[in-house]
Amino acid sequence: MKRRSFVKNSALSLGAIPVVSNPFSKEEKQTKSKSFNMKFGPHTGMFKHHAGTDPIDELKFMADQGFSAFEDNWMSKRDVALQEKMGKEMDRLGITMGVFVAHKIYWKEANLASGDEAYLTEFLGYIKEAVDVSKRCNAKWMTVVPGHLDLGKMMGYQTANVVDALKRACEILEPHELTMVLEPLNFRDHPGLFLSKSPQAYEICKAVDSPSCKILFDIYHQQIQEGNLIPNIEACWNEIAYFQIGDNPGRKEPTTGEINYKNVFQMIHDKGFRGVMGMEHGNSRDGKEGELAVIQAYREVDAT
Repeated sequence: MKRRSFVKNSALSLGAIPVVSNPFSKEEKQTKSKSFNMKFGPHTGMFKHHAGTDPIDELKFMADQGFSAFEDNWMSKRDVALQEKMGKEMDRLGITMGVFVAHKIYWKEANLASGDEAYLTEFLGYIKEAVDVSKRCNAKWMTVVPGHLDLGKMMGYQTANVVDALKRACEILEPHELTMVLEPLNFRDHPGLFLSKSPQAYEICKAVDSPSCKILFDIYHQQIQEGNLIPNIEACWNEIAYFQIGDNPGRKEPTTGEINYKNVFQMIHDKGFRGVMGMEHGNSRDGKEGELAVIQAYREVDAT
């Protein structure tokens, strides 16, 4: 529902670990430290068969494979001490922290679209808490999903309610130079939500008129919802702060579905985007083999 250029190699030191305990084959070692040209951001669990489930070890593995970003939807749910520890480790590794979800999302009932003062107060409380989370983990972007449609109100009134809520949130975020990114979600996976299309997100961002309110263009969701990816990205380019990735059908890594990610990524890169590309998808295959397949897929579609 993010712009920003630093890619650094951070190789893990294997020290005196015996060769037999090294999980990488000779072929894997050959690409182990190669950086990607784009700032692809994996999430926790994506490489658990290689890195385990400790977030710090996962970050080290990601950096070692050439990834220079990371995203964690549920960062705000982690212990404060772990948020700070992860922030320090990302800083050490040269990894940019991507989005985390800033608030409670209402999937089945109207909240921001309703104009209800209690929902607005709750939302703004979450945004205030998200500022503290951002400081701990060096985040600059947070995901916002305005929630379900209010079926008892005309769309114009709902839009006005959402715009008002987002303007109030920007008053909290602007002094900290933080950005909430609005994520339109597709009708198939998330029926009935208020925000579903990129032109609608563009209209709202223009109405809010703040550097703290931009678009998260999730390529998977928008392939399903509207297609026409490259023209739609170009049309709302100056309001996009962040991208997320997933092929369709299946919501797995690029090259497993119908989206020509090589062309889409090259267009985004050629237009000068150097921000985070969040890898919000599953792995098409299980185990270490599946994890290596994800890395190889991104090698194939990375911009040049």
